[in-house]
Amino acid sequence: MTERAPIVVPMRSSAIAVSGLRKAFGDKTVLDGIDFDVPAGTIFSLLGPNGAGKTTTVNVLTTLMKADGGTVRVAGHDLATGAKAIRAAIGVTGQFAAVDELLTGRENLQLMVDLSRAPGVGEATVAELLKRFDLVDSADKPASTYSGGMRRKLDLAMTLVGNPQIIFLDEPTTGLDPRSRRTMWSIIRELVADGVTIFLTTQYLEEADQLADRVAVLDQGRLVAQGTPAELKRQIPGTHVRLLFGTAARLDAAARLFADATRDDEALILRVPSDGGTTSLRALLDRLDEYALSAEEFSVHTPDLDDVFLALTGHTTEAAK
Repeated sequence: MTERAPIVVPMRSSAIAVSGLRKAFGDKTVLDGIDFDVPAGTIFSLLGPNGAGKTTTVNVLTTLMKADGGTVRVAGHDLATGAKAIRAAIGVTGQFAAVDELLTGRENLQLMVDLSRAPGVGEATVAELLKRFDLVDSADKPASTYSGGMRRKLDLAMTLVGNPQIIFLDEPTTGLDPRSRRTMWSIIRELVADGVTIFLTTQYLEEADQLADRVAVLDQGRLVAQGTPAELKRQIPGTHVRLLFGTAARLDAAARLFADATRDDEALILRVPSDGGTTSLRALLDRLDEYALSAEEFSVHTPDLDDVFLALTGHTTEAAK
């Protein structure tokens, strides 16, 4: 019998690769040798309190500031020697919408087309972006009449002129109402589905939790944690399995099996500490089965990114804004 060759899953190439990045202003070290990698076609979120070095990191990666040490590759180009090629491959959307309020939405986009001079970019690009961002009806109205959500959409649309491979989003939903924020989330997910890489900084940890494939927490110039949102949350004590029982007798019997559990007699709920892993969850359910006990419902509850942020930086998210 012919032996089958193993299936090899291709690894994603790096859109951004950073090693030992350092930056100081005078005697103040802002970035103290940080390392991270952003696979192409993913969302990477950088979190940290004010003064942690987030903006400095973005400024270095987007060629606006020179690093003092380390190596950086963006879109396959070395930052030290390929700044022009990097600028051609990226788009940047800042915290505040950079639209000209005296111009219409269409005119703002056309201005970006004229400035980009990218091949294949023209009036058709403007029409396509207006449609994609649901701005057709307001295309010929001054941007000064746009709502905050519409301005952010127009700003992001302007960033897409030239089809950047990588987009840096600096707090893209700050000041938006919940509905507009979720609209922006949908647009960001669509961009990633099209193969774009997103580098996101945000003060909304729910946003990072909802969008990011990987999160890095920066504090005092150092990366104190990296991983998926789920991995980071599992590092913080407080993960537990919530078991709902149908009768008080079953709750009593289950509580005797887990000495470290806490109970809510009124709601018939038992909370059993867990590391959130599949193995420990299976062991817990096997223990219940061994004693012929079954729960009406069970779910795993983990700390959220606010808990992670506080544990790693010593700051609440409100203090970090």
